[in-house]
Amino acid sequence: LTVLSHHCINHTSTMASDKPVAGARGGLFGAGGRFKGGTDPIMEKFNESISFDRRMWKEDLRGSIAYSKAITKVGIITEEEGKQLQDGLEKVMEEWAAGTFEIKAGDEDIHTANERRLTEIVGPVGGKLHTGRSRNDQVATDTRLWTVAAERDILKDMATLIHAGAEFCEIHIDVLMAGYTHLQPAQPIRFSHWICSHLTPLVRDAQRLQDMIPRANQCPLGSGALAGNAFGVDREFLAAELGFDGVTANSLDSVCDRDFVVEFLMWHSLMLVHLSQFAEDVIINNLLKGVDIDDAYATGSSLMPQKKNPDALELLRGKAGIALGRAVGMTATLKGLPRAYNKDLQEDKKPLFESVDTVKDCLAIATGVIVTMKPNPEMLMKALCPEMLATDLADYLVRKGVPFRETHHISGACVRLAEEQKISIDTLTLEQLQAIDARFEEDVMKVWDYEVSVERKSSIGGTCKASVLKQIADLKAFAATL
Repeated sequence: LTVLSHHCINHTSTMASDKPVAGARGGLFGAGGRFKGGTDPIMEKFNESISFDRRMWKEDLRGSIAYSKAITKVGIITEEEGKQLQDGLEKVMEEWAAGTFEIKAGDEDIHTANERRLTEIVGPVGGKLHTGRSRNDQVATDTRLWTVAAERDILKDMATLIHAGAEFCEIHIDVLMAGYTHLQPAQPIRFSHWICSHLTPLVRDAQRLQDMIPRANQCPLGSGALAGNAFGVDREFLAAELGFDGVTANSLDSVCDRDFVVEFLMWHSLMLVHLSQFAEDVIINNLLKGVDIDDAYATGSSLMPQKKNPDALELLRGKAGIALGRAVGMTATLKGLPRAYNKDLQEDKKPLFESVDTVKDCLAIATGVIVTMKPNPEMLMKALCPEMLATDLADYLVRKGVPFRETHHISGACVRLAEEQKISIDTLTLEQLQAIDARFEEDVMKVWDYEVSVERKSSIGGTCKASVLKQIADLKAFAATL
């Protein structure tokens, strides 16, 4: 309490002083303008974003170069001044690229840091760059540019995963395995069909991401703080310079719209749910010895020498929950905000950056797991059981004209008989089957063939070889478009 009181007394005396504290605010917002004194050091730390928004240095400089051209175009600055600004901004970009840019006290965010350094290089003309521009439309522009670039990069990673997974499926096309519903043995399927079932949701994810990009790729620059630009800058020129598809429609909305951030956060939570489902399936099949996970994606135990833990898959599974938290958290931050810009919006960067990093890491890990994973055909076949062909037994009678609802009942009676006699259903004799229904004939014994069962599922999307090969080809073709 004493320390807090001392801090508050010092803070109050500083803020109450009639004399400006030169440079106390640092950077471009020093004392002597609107403010008499400096900010609380705790506030400076609380307020700054340079520690994380520095990732957008390139986008910020690209936006400034475009804006310098726009204000030159309308005569706010001369051609010579515009050239000075552009050359200076290119030098700042070179420093960032070389890793020599020095962040200084007072560099509150990436915008002030870049403008401060520009002014050091070109002198007072640097102060003309921000004419008619606000950090509100500046940060909206930077964030959109950064997000769109990240989304396009992620699509390339998804193409790699989908193509690699499809090739893996092609290699193992002849391997059969047990398919499950409710984690109970259901029907025989192809191993490649199972892998394709996890690649298919990723196609939808990629399509959704493609759909999102045009909405994010709209230019807010030229919206000013909220009311628009007072100098008539050509916003369509700015959009073209920066590679946007168009311009945002309303200046108030432009500076506070973070729909594109929330869309990405929601997108990444769903995509990671799909990777989590894949991870869970592989963990289960690894437990059953149906697949072997490469050592590169497993860890050991600090106590038990025999352990080989599927940590990569467990982390893939775990990341999905955190992703959902980011999406919900950012949406909750937005829900009570008035128009237009509010500092709450600064909180969009960390979840956005973290989500992009997580997505890229998870896609890389999933790709590695798939291409190095080895199916164990013998163990996968061992998991098959004749009872999984009970539906084929019912289908046998359907082909003889018996209604399915009746054959379902008949096949169920056969299953029950085998259970009561504690034998496998495929060892029931023809006589035992005919005692249940006289329409069973000698050829019924051909039903007990897993390969035949699988090949009968020949509809589009089914598990027969031709159908799965078609799915593989479609996956490869889609990946090539990303």
